[in-house]
Amino acid sequence: MNIEQAQQDMRFAYANGAPGILVSGLVWLVAGVIAYQVSPKASILALFIGGMLIHPLGMLLSKLMKRPSSHTKGNPLAPLAFESTILLFIGLFIAYSAFLIKPEFFYPIMLMVIGGRYLIFQTLYGLRLYWFLGGLLALAGVWCILLNTEFMIGAFIGAGIEILASIGFFITAASNTTKDITNNN
Repeated sequence: MNIEQAQQDMRFAYANGAPGILVSGLVWLVAGVIAYQVSPKASILALFIGGMLIHPLGMLLSKLMKRPSSHTKGNPLAPLAFESTILLFIGLFIAYSAFLIKPEFFYPIMLMVIGGRYLIFQTLYGLRLYWFLGGLLALAGVWCILLNTEFMIGAFIGAGIEILASIGFFITAASNTTKDITNNN
């Protein structure tokens, strides 16, 4: 399986990643609401617990879209998905450490970490739209730090960006309705 075939396999299995992006956006939204209604620490906990649910809920949505929600065994890109998840946990630790010093930096750092992870997804899925999504999230994080926004603002920005972006990914996934990894488009 060459790289183009591996990317096609990932695009088909996970509907271009659209379900995961949507679930992630909803997790950001819930975390923002909890930050506003309850507390910053409860919001971080919500983001952490919700983050653990993104993949399983994304797989469920993929199955509802009549996708296998798993890639072909032996897909050479599978380790990259796992490795980018490890980077996510490292980023979460960095963001939480910053939170202990300056709470307002937690969500901006998470925006930059998630943005960086999406840059990797361009290689995973072969969709340049991931560069745009990743760059937008990272820039939003920088913007939040430079403007010293309130704690919850970054969560709401992440929610808005991902929920809106998921629409574009769902639209592009709609044209990819068959698993043809023999062709190199």
